Amino acid sequence: MFRRWLAVGFPHSRRLFSSKTGHDLGGAIAELNKEIESVFGGPLSNGFSGSANEDAVGKTQFDESNSKDFVMNQEPRLTHVGSTGEAQMVDVSPKESSKRNAIASCKVLLGQQVFDLVLSNQLAKGDVLGVAKIAGISGAKHTSSLIPLCHNIVLTHVRVDLRLNAEDFSVEIEGEAACTGKTGVEMEALTAVTVAGLTVYDMCKAASKDIRITDVRLEHKSGGKSGDWFRKK
Repeated sequence: MFRRWLAVGFPHSRRLFSSKTGHDLGGAIAELNKEIESVFGGPLSNGFSGSANEDAVGKTQFDESNSKDFVMNQEPRLTHVGSTGEAQMVDVSPKESSKRNAIASCKVLLGQQVFDLVLSNQLAKGDVLGVAKIAGISGAKHTSSLIPLCHNIVLTHVRVDLRLNAEDFSVEIEGEAACTGKTGVEMEALTAVTVAGLTVYDMCKAASKDIRITDVRLEHKSGGKSGDWFRKK
């Protein structure tokens, strides 16, 4: 079929796109559609539309249905990027307030030697898990100061839990943040577990430089226009 298309040729195609008025362009498109029908025995499903016209300044206008389809088929763009590519803070003023919640997690791989020191509370800096817990809560409250385009949120609840896992000699950290507002608290929950993990590293780095912070991720969020989201296990 493609070879047949190339072989046929359209005698009026050269003048088709040289038209400079909306009236001539519409007529040329209609003429081309007739030629397409004569070749293929009927109109193509995605054939040319004759609804284009030009305004007084020469900008092409399209009918409303085509423009809506064009907008709907576009890929979503990042909300923190402006129309010219510059960074911007999202305006959340039109949004409605709702209860919002987010849970995040991460893991700190200590190695057996450091794990045993944390378990027996024999590190020089003292209670690793207790200090990291407070650091995580403080980190959540300072998220907007750390992440430039985050909104300053009044948090109603922050939870940070740390648990020693003897199977892989790690500290498992879970953080939760909640608020009632116009934007989510995912970043606050993620910041809580990240700061807690960094604090574990700081408390233990004298014993080992091989400690790794891994698997920082969002586990669940609720509230807002997008509703609930759960990580698939």
